[in-house]
Amino acid sequence: MLDQVPLFAGLDAEELATIEQHAVRKRYRRNTVIIERGDEANTLFVLIDGLVKTYVADDSGREMVLNELGPGTQLGELALLADMPRTASVMTIEESVFLVLTKRSFMQCLADHPNIAFNLIRLLAQRTRDLTDTVGELALSDVYGRVAKLLTEAASSEDGRDITRPFTHQQIADRVGSSREMVSKILKDLRVGGYLEADGKRFILHKRLPAKW
Repeated sequence: MLDQVPLFAGLDAEELATIEQHAVRKRYRRNTVIIERGDEANTLFVLIDGLVKTYVADDSGREMVLNELGPGTQLGELALLADMPRTASVMTIEESVFLVLTKRSFMQCLADHPNIAFNLIRLLAQRTRDLTDTVGELALSDVYGRVAKLLTEAASSEDGRDITRPFTHQQIADRVGSSREMVSKILKDLRVGGYLEADGKRFILHKRLPAKW
């Protein structure tokens, strides 16, 4: 299982088996918060199966989703390395399976296997780049542009049609930093214009979404 995780790339079967012996496999239901912003960092999570979101929320409960992450992703490593509280929360979007390493076990892994440190640097660099792109989009794109980009990137081909994964209007709003009402209006306008149609919580894209609206 760990041989498919980029964090552990380059390790042989014996080394991977040793790491897995120190990890605990945990399964969490959908919509479970596994990391809370501000909490003490004492574990590393490696997502084996499922989908999660990283986000920040204010006291009123309003969220800003920073990213959505799939299998092969490590979670909580930054706070462990910096010995600081968690900087963001993580919630499962669907039922998910993790390998969980204590801080002590993870630090021992870094000491025993230098390849992990190099992999971690590359993955952190990619995470930083993704976050920079997200911040840039929030600063430079209007709400419609962010919605169109999200739908386009979330679509995959099924039976010759481009169909997104399931989204509620609120989930889209959380991802693009807008209100549900604004997102609903944009989606309604796109349906009226013949650009998409709803299929339950998924969207079928009939043609390329316009750059401006």
